Amino acid sequence: MNVPNILTLLRIFFVPLLVAALVQDYRRFEMLGLAVTNEQIALAIFWIAAATDLMDGYLARRWGQVTTVGTLLDPIADKLLISAALISLVQVRVLPGWMAILIIGREFAVSGLRSIAASSGYTIAASDLAKTKMVSQVIAVSMMLLSITFPALHVWAMAWMWSVVFFSLLSAGMYFAKFWRKVDIGIKKRGRRELLVMAKRERRKRRRRTMAAGNATVSGP
Repeated sequence: MNVPNILTLLRIFFVPLLVAALVQDYRRFEMLGLAVTNEQIALAIFWIAAATDLMDGYLARRWGQVTTVGTLLDPIADKLLISAALISLVQVRVLPGWMAILIIGREFAVSGLRSIAASSGYTIAASDLAKTKMVSQVIAVSMMLLSITFPALHVWAMAWMWSVVFFSLLSAGMYFAKFWRKVDIGIKKRGRRELLVMAKRERRKRRRRTMAAGNATVSGP
């Protein structure tokens, strides 16, 4: 277990802490002489978890510690973090439910699409637009969490959330286009291979018939 993988596991560990801090009733705590609310604690947990997302990939590439486990766990941890934050925001009545369903549904749809492609031998890499979508998600969720304490920010938070919906749908469309193109090319290649195999078999049959006819002529009276 290397450091990048530990950071990824920590991000998964932060998910229930984020939910617990956000969905409970309003509470106020004293920390180092400062008054802190549970929403502010949830925001701090979310920022720490988002920071691990940046650090684990950077450290894995820098230290040459890219592993299969890390590659599989990293997107799962990202989706768990964002999904938990969105569902919690719906629970506290800050975010419309349809927005959360649309964004989370997109994540599952794209994950399923990439799994199907991988099982067929195709790799659909993450696009730059998908990375922009992740950054916009972190900003939007952060502003939503801040708007609980500062209601004046709610309009700006909703504007960022609309940008998340836009980038989510756009990047999903790009993934589906890549998948369709790869599958279409794969089907055409398989069709060509089948045609070539059939043509070879037909040529072999013709050769056998020709050889059989020649042998019959030679052995004739």
